[in-house]
Amino acid sequence: MDIIYLLIPIAIILASVAIWAFSWSVKQGQFDDLESPAHRILYDDDEDMIPEDARQDKDKNRSQDSK
Repeated sequence: MDIIYLLIPIAIILASVAIWAFSWSVKQGQFDDLESPAHRILYDDDEDMIPEDARQDKDKNRSQDSK
């Protein structure tokens, strides 16, 4: 029964820290834009992951287009 006198204040302190952290992050704008980080991955440049023999040379394509 004595442990409850220790656990209740610890729970109140942890809950107040969690509420403070949430309100701080809302004030700092952490939740303003939830869409663009998910879309940003679609525009990542993956050229280094393409094998050398499967790459299309941009310079070759440009020179063929100009002919």
